[in-house]
Amino acid sequence: MNYKNNMIKNIIILIIVLVISSCSKPEPRKPIVRKTGSFLDESVKRNKEANKVEENILKLLMQKDSLHSYTNSENGFWYYYQIKDSLDLKSPIKGDKVLFTYDVKNLQNTILFSKDEIGNIDYIVDKQELISGLQDGIKLMKEGEIVTFLFPSFKAYGYSGNEKVKPNEPLIITVELIKINK
Repeated sequence: MNYKNNMIKNIIILIIVLVISSCSKPEPRKPIVRKTGSFLDESVKRNKEANKVEENILKLLMQKDSLHSYTNSENGFWYYYQIKDSLDLKSPIKGDKVLFTYDVKNLQNTILFSKDEIGNIDYIVDKQELISGLQDGIKLMKEGEIVTFLFPSFKAYGYSGNEKVKPNEPLIITVELIKINK
């Protein structure tokens, strides 16, 4: 019986010690020191290098195209007019509803999306989703114009691409601005 009492006593003491020790406050740890921004800095560097490569490829494409005179947009892309407005009409501004159609080609001139496949697009300028290159490009156009844009990938589908456009793929997009409703 004495043995049994000693065992129960030892178990009770063990439980008390465990309860008391588990109630102690956690001790703060020193923070782990990491280089901040190193991943971000590397990512920015890679993107700048990739953009420079794309820019050089697009410049070579423009040099080889002796039929067209390209304009450099302040928004980071190039374009030329196939049909230019001769009536000095107004370009669309934020909130205007435009009707347009477009073709999408890769740099090898392979059609990825045709205007027949896409159909006419109703778009409210700067109020609806559209790739950033088209958002900027449409604001340069006037009703009745047809413009071909050379978009680096960051102005097109970027690093994600889609079912037909590869990630980081520059594109040739020809847009016809059919109608502007102010």
